Amino acid sequence: MSEPLLYALGVVVFLVGLAVSIALHEVGHMVPAKAFGAKVTQYFVGFGRTVWSRRRGETEYGLKAIPLGGFVKIVGMLPPHRGDDPSQVRTSNTGLFTQLVSDARTAEYEHVTPDDEPRLFYKLPWWKKAIVMAGGPVVNLAIAFALFAAIFLSIGAQTLTTTISSVSDCVIPAAEAPRTCTSTDPVAPAKESGLEAGDEIVSFNGEPIDDWSQMQTAIRSNGDSAATIGYVRDGETYETTVNTSVQPRPVGDDPAVTEEVGFLGVAPTAGYERQDLGYVVTTMGDMTVGTVEAIASLPQKMVEVTQSIFGAERADDTPMSPVGASRVAGEMVTIEGTTWTDRVYRIATLLAAVNLFVALFNFIPLLPLDGGHIAGALWEGLRNAIARLRRRPLPGPVDVGRMLPVAYGVGALLLVMGVILILADIINPVRLT
Repeated sequence: MSEPLLYALGVVVFLVGLAVSIALHEVGHMVPAKAFGAKVTQYFVGFGRTVWSRRRGETEYGLKAIPLGGFVKIVGMLPPHRGDDPSQVRTSNTGLFTQLVSDARTAEYEHVTPDDEPRLFYKLPWWKKAIVMAGGPVVNLAIAFALFAAIFLSIGAQTLTTTISSVSDCVIPAAEAPRTCTSTDPVAPAKESGLEAGDEIVSFNGEPIDDWSQMQTAIRSNGDSAATIGYVRDGETYETTVNTSVQPRPVGDDPAVTEEVGFLGVAPTAGYERQDLGYVVTTMGDMTVGTVEAIASLPQKMVEVTQSIFGAERADDTPMSPVGASRVAGEMVTIEGTTWTDRVYRIATLLAAVNLFVALFNFIPLLPLDGGHIAGALWEGLRNAIARLRRRPLPGPVDVGRMLPVAYGVGALLLVMGVILILADIINPVRLT
């Protein structure tokens, strides 16, 4: 298959996977809402003009022209302004935001009939509201877990093996890399020893080597001493002895921080090693922590993204829009030397990471995100519990309508962020290559 077709395939598969994830997110809201008796009138994937719709019972199912989101219409999410009677919605006020809230309440109850009143969402117990609103993000978490499990249990996790992928011809100081060798550069110890790409290192100074991390530690701690290396080539076991050299090499992720360590001059081959369910859980836990940290750093990252639109260098760890993520998906499947196993692994893990991000981002306790509704439901439960302890009448449902000005502000901010990210992904995209 040609590179352009592979690129297009990667983009299409990612976008379809993203659309399915969005659709399932909304199913996560709709199913418990219907199970609890709430009236669901619409289930749509996308925004904008309706492309297709079909009514089944009391619910209209459909697709919108812009497949970047979706929604479920649950009747009665906003309580009326006074009491439980929808006819008591306030219709006259002076403030701009107050008028917006009033208009939203009016629209909410425009088509509510007396038969609908027992099924209004705001009348549900607080814990049912929390379950309905948490259903979407929980589905995204389940998708992420299912994708990670499918990949790690079948293909495996990508790990560095003790098989050599390349041998350095010379020793180049870390501060000068990457560059080609010159006549003044010393020959790399691995080259001098006769090691070749494809050799599998099985021992170092008599100690068995099981993984690349162990091999790397052994080389670094060897300094400029002699090393006896056991390796397998074409099914035969050999040994070679060579002195490792001492070179300044980076410590951790910061290339500016170096230390003098032993140097051999070999690079490992990446391979797949099947994992168990515990690995999946651990990986999800680690990625959850990393994703939360990434969300916390979004304000600073958005500044960097905005600067990149005007010519500043764009870091690889800056956030992306679906436009940028689909571009990355296309590049993932066209990298030279990529196998079909690599392609499946990369697209599946990318979709898993996106679902994890969507889930955790939606748990932020601000409207219009799901977390804002969850926070309102939990606050209602807490208020009711306190009232019971104090033997007082229950205060009733929390009026999330009062938070609509915040929802409008957050919604506008998310819209601006989306536009900035799309512009940056077009003008100065993150590139794997």
